[in-house]
Amino acid sequence: MKREIKNLQAVLTQIMRCIGYCALGLFWASSALAASRAIPEAQLINQDGKNVAFYRDLVQGKTAVVNFIFTSCTMICPTQTATLRQVQRELGTRVGRDVVFISVSIDPNTDQPARLKAFAQQFEAGPGWEFLTGNKAVVDKLLRSLNAGVGDISNHSGLVLVINEKKNAWQQLASMPEAKLILKTVEQVAGPDPALQTANGRYFPNLPLQTQDGKTVHFFDDVMKDKVVLINFIFTTCPGICSPMTANLARVQPLLDPRVQMVSITVDPDTDTPRVLKDFASKFQVRPGWLFLTGSSENIAAVAKKLGGSGEDKDAHSGILLAGNVQTGDWKKIYATAKPEDIALAVGKLLPAR
Repeated sequence: MKREIKNLQAVLTQIMRCIGYCALGLFWASSALAASRAIPEAQLINQDGKNVAFYRDLVQGKTAVVNFIFTSCTMICPTQTATLRQVQRELGTRVGRDVVFISVSIDPNTDQPARLKAFAQQFEAGPGWEFLTGNKAVVDKLLRSLNAGVGDISNHSGLVLVINEKKNAWQQLASMPEAKLILKTVEQVAGPDPALQTANGRYFPNLPLQTQDGKTVHFFDDVMKDKVVLINFIFTTCPGICSPMTANLARVQPLLDPRVQMVSITVDPDTDTPRVLKDFASKFQVRPGWLFLTGSSENIAAVAKKLGGSGEDKDAHSGILLAGNVQTGDWKKIYATAKPEDIALAVGKLLPAR
């Protein structure tokens, strides 16, 4: 009976500690990126028994997601490792390229490489995730430098760090942060995926077009790159959907986050000169942040083909809106005649966290 009471007390103590750290995390998670800090160096050993330098081999030039574990932990560590595995899946092949996951053992005397490897295999930790151990004095010094603390292993906080040296970013997330929060923080700190940006640059034409103000813009570099966009196709002499669609989008515009770039592309560039487009836009009291684009027939046709906006018959152009986050590659189609509030809500879900 005494033993059962003692075990119950131990469990309650663990729970109270977790609650305390979670409460503290409300402050950490809501704070802005921390001021620049020097990233420490430490000679450690990974789960494969390979010697690695914490800064030079793992963190330098990447966004690092760092947490602190011990393999005999029965509460925070398994749960947090499973959460990080979920984040790793969401990030896909980006992990190992410009994002790295690092789990540092706070019980290095027990957690030898083979033990760490077995622990990692339980959660199917993929490539780009290092589980580290080493000399206890070296590990303790690293933990202090990372503000992770040392001492009683059962009293560790479950802190998650997201670090990017290039951007002087050092983001602290509280004990047991949800996968969604970790993912958003990583995407915010890491920025656009270089591989995706390269692929986007190859897919989307970077052809010169003209705005309603007569300014020349390159379609990918100036209109699309790094943006959340809302795109549709029109022509000013359209007898059908174009005017109602534009009127509806004029009601959508004030509901959108200012970061959204609205784009209307004519499918009749021979008629729709910049001046004609400007007159058309003025009828709907279009605000800044909404581009009406025209250009040569060849360039317009190339852009429309890539976006699925029009065929040879301009009267058969699409009445569907294309909404996309070019950084993440998330796209959706929305009916142009949907309620303005519904359109704004759908587009808002594509925006990155501030």
